[in-house]
Amino acid sequence: MLLRITFVFTILAATIHSGSAQQVIDKIVAKVDNQIILKSEVEISYLQFMRSPEAQMMQSPDDVKCRVLESLIINKMLLARAVMDSVTVDKELIYEQLNRRMDYFVQQFGTVAKLESYYSKSIDQLKEELYPQIRDQMVTQKMQDNITAGVVITPNDVKKFYKNLPADSLPYFSSEVEVGQIVRLPEINPQDKLLFKAQLEDIRRRIISGEDFCRLAKEYSQDPVSAVNCGEIGFFKKGDLVPEYEAAANQLQPGQTSGIVESQYGYHIIQLIERRDNTYNTRHILIKPAASSKDLVYPAAFLDSIRTLILQGTLPFAKAAKLYSADKETSFNGGMFASPESGSTRISQEDIQPAVFFVIDTMTVGDISLPTKFIMADGSEAVRILYYKNKIPAHQANLKDDYQKIYAAALEEKRNNAVNQWFDKTKSQVYINIDDEYKQCEILINK
Repeated sequence: MLLRITFVFTILAATIHSGSAQQVIDKIVAKVDNQIILKSEVEISYLQFMRSPEAQMMQSPDDVKCRVLESLIINKMLLARAVMDSVTVDKELIYEQLNRRMDYFVQQFGTVAKLESYYSKSIDQLKEELYPQIRDQMVTQKMQDNITAGVVITPNDVKKFYKNLPADSLPYFSSEVEVGQIVRLPEINPQDKLLFKAQLEDIRRRIISGEDFCRLAKEYSQDPVSAVNCGEIGFFKKGDLVPEYEAAANQLQPGQTSGIVESQYGYHIIQLIERRDNTYNTRHILIKPAASSKDLVYPAAFLDSIRTLILQGTLPFAKAAKLYSADKETSFNGGMFASPESGSTRISQEDIQPAVFFVIDTMTVGDISLPTKFIMADGSEAVRILYYKNKIPAHQANLKDDYQKIYAAALEEKRNNAVNQWFDKTKSQVYINIDDEYKQCEILINK
């Protein structure tokens, strides 16, 4: 019996992995109503899944492509049923996700220019291509969430799931580490700050005098994602943006331009475009004060004193991170890095950032590094101390060391079962055709 799994793939296939897809001789391998699945989609999704944590929990790796195809078919069917049931996602939420994805892609490539050069497409063209994919993914996820609402799991369920895993298929986890950081940003010289603010004041005067905000944003803004879109960042609701930006935007009327607004990202000029219910859409021009090495001297000295207090036992690392770290992604978590998939603070050594790995490689567990300069995701310099909290040797999965991973796998299986039951009851209501190449998968046979 084929144990099916259902997952929503990261939206990278058509655009971000277009080069890989071209290596496959494409053909239609399945149809679900008026939607199609290409062989390239199966191949790309297969490669993505084999790199995921779920792949390690699979009991029968031989039928992976059958499972991948079935998951794609279920996703297409979820989308088809969503259309029939009028399940939709607000455009504002889609654009918000689109902007976040694009921001992530830009960070991966370093600059907008490098991203555009790699794909020979403008960022607007990439957004246009990604929009329907993200919309469909979010609608599919919403439909799946509706089906699995109320699914819960108990500790006994986790133990039962683990005991039912064949001993020879228990995953072998590579060595993992737990590492935390406290980050301090450079403190720009006050005179230098005045120069950057003066530059933005001049730009603001030109806008007030009638010059085009869009053109000036493209020319001067140092927010690479929004600059190419005339500075527009899309719709956000209360609490989504940094407080200084949100407070200034809330005081504006549509078309009105703010004064200079300082936030953790730099200096902004903000223009309100539109309010819609509890969301608002703005555009901005961002100037980031450039720091020099001397601007890192005081933050490094500050971190050195914090390090001393931690080592003396008078200040817990987690408390120091929450009080003093400028990195919002880790400070709320006591300074600890966490896996984006599971949220666990245990991270495979292969997945740890190289800049972090080369520091902790010279440390022993329990050590805190001296203040070290590093390059943040936006390309700016900062300084940090690293805490090497723990190292978990490579081992075969067990309940004591890997409860959270096994819990997540057990919960995912229960959710998948709910979706699979829905699929078996609903598939006769939708036209599905599968190419003979995949007939052995027996996807349409009741399990």
